[in-house]
Amino acid sequence: MITPLDDIALDRLFREGRTYNGFTDEPVTEAQLHALWDLVKMGPTSANQLPARFVWCVSQEAKEKLAACASDSNADKVRRAPVSVVIGMDTNFHEHLPELFPHADAKSWFDGNAELREASAFRNSSLQGGYFILAARALGLDTGPMSGFDGGEVDKAFFADQPGVRVNFISTLGHGDPATIFDRSPRPAFEKFNRIA
Repeated sequence: MITPLDDIALDRLFREGRTYNGFTDEPVTEAQLHALWDLVKMGPTSANQLPARFVWCVSQEAKEKLAACASDSNADKVRRAPVSVVIGMDTNFHEHLPELFPHADAKSWFDGNAELREASAFRNSSLQGGYFILAARALGLDTGPMSGFDGGEVDKAFFADQPGVRVNFISTLGHGDPATIFDRSPRPAFEKFNRIA
């Protein structure tokens, strides 16, 4: 029987985990990025599709390129973060399924069906984006996920050589500065948005 996580872990992952608008000067190492991916890749996706494609903007040049695609209020966040991340989705993920899901001919499920690939890439890369947030928190890092950006410009800047890949969302990553967060927004009780059928 699996033992539930203790309150310290649950607080870090959920109850006290926040979206940060700014970060301390403490760097994020390349080893931490690798450790993050090693957790993210373990999260479930349909038929192990793993359609997310991460671009880790560590250099100031890369962050400036991403900031140019972001809304005014988000551009500074992108520039100042230790790392800014493009979470993309590969609509040609099925080409990797013979390796990633060898139990069946899963590639054939998606061949010739662009609409199914699009929906599946979006759904499963969104899941991986969620795993990224939780994995970062688990490793003592913080994130600032955002959707205020021009997707077409992000695609041109970061995926021009990969026409099947498009941005899902972007995020900042680092050690969060508590002075940059808002008061916690409401989280309703079960009855407001749930029903048991």
